[in-house]
Amino acid sequence: MPRSRRTPLPVIAATAALLLPLAACSSSSGSGTSGDAQRLRVVMAFPPAQAMSPYGDDAVTLSRLAVIEGLTTLDRNGAAQPALAASWKQDNPTTWTFTLRDAVFQDGAKVDADAVVRSLTAASKASPLPRVLSDTTLKATATDAGTVRIVTEEADPLLPQRLANPSLTILSAAAYENGKANPAGHATGPFTLTDVKGAVAATLERNADYWGDKAKAPGVDVTFAADGTARANALRTKAVDVAEYVPISQASLLGDSYVHEFPSARTNGLSLNTGSGVFADPAMRAAAREAIDSEALVDGVYEGRADTAQGLLGPGIPWAADERTAPTGRTPAASRGEVAKTKKIVLATYTNRPELPEVATLVQQQLEKRGFTVEQVVRDYAQMEADALAGKYDAFIQARNTLLDTADPVSYLASDFTCDGSFNISQLCDRSVDAAVDKAASLTATDARHSAEMTAEAAVLGADALVPLVHERFVQGYDDTRVEGVALDPMERTLITADTRLG
Repeated sequence: MPRSRRTPLPVIAATAALLLPLAACSSSSGSGTSGDAQRLRVVMAFPPAQAMSPYGDDAVTLSRLAVIEGLTTLDRNGAAQPALAASWKQDNPTTWTFTLRDAVFQDGAKVDADAVVRSLTAASKASPLPRVLSDTTLKATATDAGTVRIVTEEADPLLPQRLANPSLTILSAAAYENGKANPAGHATGPFTLTDVKGAVAATLERNADYWGDKAKAPGVDVTFAADGTARANALRTKAVDVAEYVPISQASLLGDSYVHEFPSARTNGLSLNTGSGVFADPAMRAAAREAIDSEALVDGVYEGRADTAQGLLGPGIPWAADERTAPTGRTPAASRGEVAKTKKIVLATYTNRPELPEVATLVQQQLEKRGFTVEQVVRDYAQMEADALAGKYDAFIQARNTLLDTADPVSYLASDFTCDGSFNISQLCDRSVDAAVDKAASLTATDARHSAEMTAEAAVLGADALVPLVHERFVQGYDDTRVEGVALDPMERTLITADTRLG
């Protein structure tokens, strides 16, 4: 049965100071004209880390607040849809032509080809380079005022999806000064960023010149609170209308009308070191896989607010289940007696995601029941990543966004499971896996690529390089009797939209 978690009174008291800015925001924006009373009050989980630069993680915040846009956007299946580009076509494997829609920036400048070229060129020269450009190069040129040609160094079937990444937002000329990009007042989204108070708060106003349907709310007053209990308490006390990422430990305390959970693209998995140590033996990896009870993790740690493991790709990727095939090439599992003869294994995870240490404790118990001797290591992620990538742990539990920067799992499969993968914690080097991933990456047609990606998933699971544990669900907080139009996006790119409003 799911366990009830209750926040101790000292913790609630300790978060009171964090709620003061939220209450102040509520007081100032909830009085005055009827328009002021219709303003949205939102608390976000991640304070700005790069002064709202579009070239880092702040770009996702700007996207979730409907401030910025790119040439394309994504539908629920991760397919590219028109945004600032009304249409596009592929001229040859490395060249694409994008036709722009009639739109203006929030500062009144026209969205034209020169603006697109300027923005994409600036992103390609940014330091550090946006992650979405880490595996490709692109050059944009203006064909005429309304047409842009984009050339990649190598064939890139995912270019339209790539251009939907928030770091490739299109900004007006006035946004660029002294080598930096300032989106405040210079983007194209339904809401204009008008003020940023460091890592504490931000103000958005309706963009009256938006090319699409105008925002229904007159504006948004945003506060930032990294503490999940503070965000939940702000929602509970009606200091805010929307609270991003409510912790599982708080969800049961808020009540059903405030808690809105949905599948995410995150899979929490047990990466097994295939390169050295006990799990270099595929029979031992198979034994570890057989030891894992996903349902016990869902019930015992996530209070039922997660999905049992289905594969690398979970319910947050709607097409995956229909395309899934059985794992291929699995080695029979070692017996309990054989397992008991092995040396101690090191199981590691990190504290940054609060459920993972508890997951590690249950996984340790499950592995020990199968005969493994387990030592657990739990630290801050920043202290562990280098060792994990170097193969210094036998097993590593992580929560992984399987859609990454192109919103297509081929990037995740390539980085995590190929011989030259940049995030290959499992140390897997299997030529059949590489071939399967390469085939998926080469396909342009979406349905064919999805089918090939699931073939690659079957090869990875067959190697037992990663044992899926659970598929996370996200929990967004808002009172559905008062607030409408909040986006529940498995890809984490949208939250507040033009349709979000107080009912």
